[in-house]
Amino acid sequence: MSMAIDGTNNDPRYTTRGGVHVPAGAGPTKWFSGDVYTVRLSSAATNGSLGIVEASVPPGSGPVPHTHADQDETFYLLSGELEFLDGDRIFTAGQGDIVHVPRKIRHRFRNVGLHTARMLFIYTPGGTEELFVEGGDEPQRGVQVQPWGPERFDDRILGLFAKYGTEALPD
Repeated sequence: MSMAIDGTNNDPRYTTRGGVHVPAGAGPTKWFSGDVYTVRLSSAATNGSLGIVEASVPPGSGPVPHTHADQDETFYLLSGELEFLDGDRIFTAGQGDIVHVPRKIRHRFRNVGLHTARMLFIYTPGGTEELFVEGGDEPQRGVQVQPWGPERFDDRILGLFAKYGTEALPD
């Protein structure tokens, strides 16, 4: 069977653009809790469906244990190894591994290796990635990111945690 196509198609599936292209290296980069985070895809660009963050985690670094009220979080390790806390279970994940943590489950990661670990983490639905943009520090070229001490978790940062449905918990 053959069909003649006249080259004019007003069907919105063909004429409406809805995709998102994020060029390599694009997105705001912030220092947050001793890590380097670049928001690669924001919830604003995906109608809230997801947010993707590229992370560089130096040895010894990683966030405090926390939960997300309304987002699941999935981690894809690009390089290195990270120790994960998932509820009450601790395990090590390495390059190529995927870790999925459902919303409301206590979790964290920590670089226990010798080299900086790199990963993507994906929030579904998106939104929490904006915590890093709003609360992170401006990176400085040629300077090593510094870990945050307990004093950094002041009313401002804890207020941003609450705004983005994130709760810090004891380790």
